[in-house]
Amino acid sequence: MENTAVSNASDVRDISLPIYQCKGWMKFLAILSILDGVVCVFTLIGIIIAWLPIWVGILLWQSASSIERAAEAGDKASLVASLSKLKTYFAIQGIITLLGIVFVILVLSLGMMAAILGFLR
Repeated sequence: MENTAVSNASDVRDISLPIYQCKGWMKFLAILSILDGVVCVFTLIGIIIAWLPIWVGILLWQSASSIERAAEAGDKASLVASLSKLKTYFAIQGIITLLGIVFVILVLSLGMMAAILGFLR
């Protein structure tokens, strides 16, 4: 029984190693994201959306901290928690990216229509 626990801890360390090796970058990006949210608070539109980069930064920081515990202690629950936070992080980033693409397309379309209407006058 004890041998299985040691094997499981070793497996968790092995599985978490690639993410553990980039935990420094994860924490760096988390800090930048949180700072981005803080800077956004000082703009008119940013007040409305500033919570989003702060939330994303916190998720990334929590994921890095959990993967650190998983890799050092071989803790399966910490590994699952880290991957869950990463899943949420990537889902939010994907949604933000899609909304950004839609916004750019909308602005470009409106700009082109304004230019066409300006030439027709």
